[in-house]
Amino acid sequence: MHFSIPDTEVRSGENSSTYVAYNIHVNGVLHCRVRYSQLFGLHEQIKKEYGSNMVPTFPPKKIFTLTPAEVEQRREQLEKYMQAIRQDHLLGASELFNSFLRKAQQETQQIPTEEVAIDICLCSGQKVTVNILTSYKTEDVLDAVATKLDLPDELIGYFSLFLVREGVDGSLSFVRKLQEFELPYVSITSSRSSEFHIVLRKSYWDMAYDSDVMENRVGLNLLYAQTVSDIERGWILVNKDQHRQLKSLQEKGSKKEFIHLGQTLKYYGYIKFDPCFTDFPEKGCQVIVSAGNNELNFHIKLPNEQMKEASFKVTRMRCWRITSSQVPIPNGTTNPCTSGQFEVKLELSFEYLMSKDRLQWVTITSDQAIMMSICLQSMVDELMVKKSGASIKKMLKKRHNGSIYRSDSQQAVKSPPLLDSPDTSREQIAKLSTKLTSVSLRGISASNSANNISNYAFEGIGDDDL
Repeated sequence: MHFSIPDTEVRSGENSSTYVAYNIHVNGVLHCRVRYSQLFGLHEQIKKEYGSNMVPTFPPKKIFTLTPAEVEQRREQLEKYMQAIRQDHLLGASELFNSFLRKAQQETQQIPTEEVAIDICLCSGQKVTVNILTSYKTEDVLDAVATKLDLPDELIGYFSLFLVREGVDGSLSFVRKLQEFELPYVSITSSRSSEFHIVLRKSYWDMAYDSDVMENRVGLNLLYAQTVSDIERGWILVNKDQHRQLKSLQEKGSKKEFIHLGQTLKYYGYIKFDPCFTDFPEKGCQVIVSAGNNELNFHIKLPNEQMKEASFKVTRMRCWRITSSQVPIPNGTTNPCTSGQFEVKLELSFEYLMSKDRLQWVTITSDQAIMMSICLQSMVDELMVKKSGASIKKMLKKRHNGSIYRSDSQQAVKSPPLLDSPDTSREQIAKLSTKLTSVSLRGISASNSANNISNYAFEGIGDDDL
């Protein structure tokens, strides 16, 4: 997640007073507005809970009213403070920090705590409607969906909720995986657009975990529906013969066999991103990035119209970072800056081990850069868990205070319709004439090396790999 405070605004308080509000953005979108005093209160709570030596420097109080220059200085300091808290493994994941952001989000959007119905989309195209409170955090909503579907507690951790944007052509664009610092109902409501939906998908990468999910009827249906959907969207490549086999299995209702065949196909389990730009192998190249199987896969359109494919393995990435900048929106005049409007430009850059002694930075310019970095981080986390000999299987504790709404009649997960005929244009993918060296990633970072996120799954390269 990329936290920023790009601007401030003067707002009216009690008794006709005014105060400066700091606009906290997550992934370039307004999350909440907070006062300095609120952030100072959070800082004091964190110090009390974790000790002064654990907390980053907080901008000092001022006796007199701040000048515009001092407001700008404080904005920059608070932005660095929030970024430092979020990047700290302990503080950034703390309930203290997350609950502060949830409360601030709800207050900013002025949504009272009340019972509401929220629609969660399944990959089959179905919508599951669950009754929740507007103050439910992501875990609560996920629990409610699992209860409605009758998904066992031990399988909840294999799934996550994603915020997506649906295009007019039915295409899906991933915005982000919903986090514990946000309230799903508030997030979807504040988008103020029918294009946005919350989708339930599996949240792991290693297909070996599919077997755990398929042991349960509901888990099997969810995984099956996702596989069918990914094939229909062209995210999984299927030739005509494979399509015939898949359709035959689908007609027989052989869901496990369908998934097993799907596991053998290229890009099974990948997330495909919208077309964007990269500087690899040269600046200005159009690229379609897919994340899966512990790699970022590039389908690159070169300036000479030739297509190339490249694979960047997460274990060869030494570190990575997210940078953002505000660029003026063109207004049709010779001076685009006169419009006074700006848009956020996001970039994901990773340092990749191209050969034994050569590291190279590769940059992707995309509105989905944050989502890409989340994918990388989750791949690294999964690899480290596996390396330790543990399992990603986890059980989200059910609440026993009646906060989860249970339906009298459990909603079944229906099977998706039969596959349409494959698009022949999807079958042919241009291959590199020469094999590209595999690449590695190792972390997420900010705009400078001090803020780079190190990748603990990074592996060196030996002579045998060259």
